[in-house]
Amino acid sequence: MNNNIEYVFSRFPEGVKKALFLMPDYVKSSIEEIRIKVHGPLVIYASGKEYILDSENKFSVDNNNSRLISKEELMNIFNSVLNYSVYAYEEELSNGYVTIQGGHRVGICGKAVLEGGKVKTIKNISSLNIRRSREIIGISEKIIQYIFRDSKSIYNTLIVSPPKCGKTTLLRDVIRNLSEKGFKIGVVDERSEIAGMFEGKAQNDLGSRTDILDGCPKEKGIIMMIRSMAPDIIATDEIGKEEDVYAVESALNAGINLITTIHGYSYEDLENSNIKKLIRQRIFKRIIFLSNIPATGSVKTIVNECNKIII
Repeated sequence: MNNNIEYVFSRFPEGVKKALFLMPDYVKSSIEEIRIKVHGPLVIYASGKEYILDSENKFSVDNNNSRLISKEELMNIFNSVLNYSVYAYEEELSNGYVTIQGGHRVGICGKAVLEGGKVKTIKNISSLNIRRSREIIGISEKIIQYIFRDSKSIYNTLIVSPPKCGKTTLLRDVIRNLSEKGFKIGVVDERSEIAGMFEGKAQNDLGSRTDILDGCPKEKGIIMMIRSMAPDIIATDEIGKEEDVYAVESALNAGINLITTIHGYSYEDLENSNIKKLIRQRIFKRIIFLSNIPATGSVKTIVNECNKIII
C-alpha cells in the first residue's frame, strides 16, 4: 500500500522538502501531524514532541528562530498536496478536510462559504493539518483471539480510546486480520480514515474479503451494507450519534456482527455516552481499552459486556 509519508514530503516547496527528507529516520517514522499556518511556523508532531522549521530551513525543538509561513507558501503547499486539482475535491472540502494519495487526511481552516445554511466550500485558507495515515500490519495479532466466539463467528467488539491512542490503527488491522481468516466484512468509512480511499482504491490493507463504503454517514451506510453486500461483519469508526445506535440495532437484528470504536477512557464513560443504550443491553461482548502507556496503541485491558476483566 502507498501510504508512505514521503509522498507528502515530495509535495512541499524545495527548501522545506529538503528539510523534511533530512530529518532523522526515527522522527520521520513517527510523524503524526504536519501543521502549517499563515504567518505562523510549520510544526511537525512526532512521538509527543514538536519539531519546528527554523529560518535556516532546518527542524528543531527550539521555536526561538522559527520561520513564518507566507500565504503564498501555504497555498502552494495546499495546491501541490491536492495535485493542483482543487475542484476534484470540492465536495470533500465542504467537510473541512480531504483525503489524499496514501490515505493521509488534510484538515483545512479558513472562511466557510455557506449555501442554503450548509458549508459549500472553504476559501481564504489560513491553516492546514496533514494527519498521517498509519497502518501497522500485525498489530492485532495479540488480541484477535479474544474477539473470536468460535471459528465461524466473533463477539461484537468495541475499541475504546482517548484521542491519538491508536484506535483506528488497531481497527484497520483487526479488519484485515478477520478478512484474511475468511470473514466477509463491510466497512462504512464515513470520514475516509479507515481505508483511506483515493480514486476508488484503498490506501490501507483491509484484506481481500472487505468491501468499503466511503464517505457515507454510518446511520445510512450500515443499512446500505446490510441490503447490498450481505457481510458477516460490519466495521465502522467513531460511533456515537443517536442515529448510529439505530443502525447498529438494525445490523444486529440482521444477524451481523459489529466492530467499531469510540472515544473514551473508561467503562463509566460508555455508560454516560450516547451509546449507553447499547452498553446497558450488553451488546458488546468484548470491549478493548487502549492507552498511550508505554506507547501509543497499547492495550490497557479487555473486558466483557459486564465489565469483567478478560485480560
